Amino acid sequence: MSKLGRFFKRGDSSKGKAVPSPQEALARLRETEEILGKKQEYLETRIQKELALAKKHGTQNKRAALQALKRKKRLEKHLTQIDGTLSTIEFQREALENSHTNTEVLRNMGFAAKAMKAVHENMDINKIDDLMQEITEQQDIAQEISEAFSQRVGFGDDFDEDELMAELEELEQEELNKKMTNIRLPNVPSTSLPSHPGRLPNVPSTSHRSRAASSRRKEDEDDIKQLAAWAS
Repeated sequence: MSKLGRFFKRGDSSKGKAVPSPQEALARLRETEEILGKKQEYLETRIQKELALAKKHGTQNKRAALQALKRKKRLEKHLTQIDGTLSTIEFQREALENSHTNTEVLRNMGFAAKAMKAVHENMDINKIDDLMQEITEQQDIAQEISEAFSQRVGFGDDFDEDELMAELEELEQEELNKKMTNIRLPNVPSTSLPSHPGRLPNVPSTSHRSRAASSRRKEDEDDIKQLAAWAS
């Protein structure tokens, strides 16, 4: 019997078992995600090793290099499949989490609705109206008392605003003058500047720089030729 047939057979035999709770299902999905994540790390390490092996053989052992590249391709394909499986599991886990959350929210809202209903059964709307009217009246009385206390009593404190502003400007100008008086200028250095500038550091000649650039270009061309030969 194939693995797929055994899987469905095992699923039929588990029909009589209890349905798993959302917590159990979420724990299983997280466990599966962890296993697949470790598998991803393993495959990525294998891919890097095969790539390094292919570069090592290069054109010296072309057959071994090709075999390493084929193994790398198979590993990359397997890695892509695991990425798709992880995406599906992640979507299923998020959907289950949302469903579980919605169920809990609905249950708690029903519980709160029953509590509100029990509270409202002991309330009389007529008594509430009378109470709110009494509260409004007391608030009006408190407002009138506050306004009576806050009324200004004339103690001869009416002053010309322009005169006060002019006096304030005079005070600010006096403070500014004091600060300007206390500022000290820095002393001018008495030493004179050197009459002759120092010698410039030795600069390589133009012919030396040209030879170095030509040598670097030759090395780059040799590297490109070797890379082209390995890729062919």
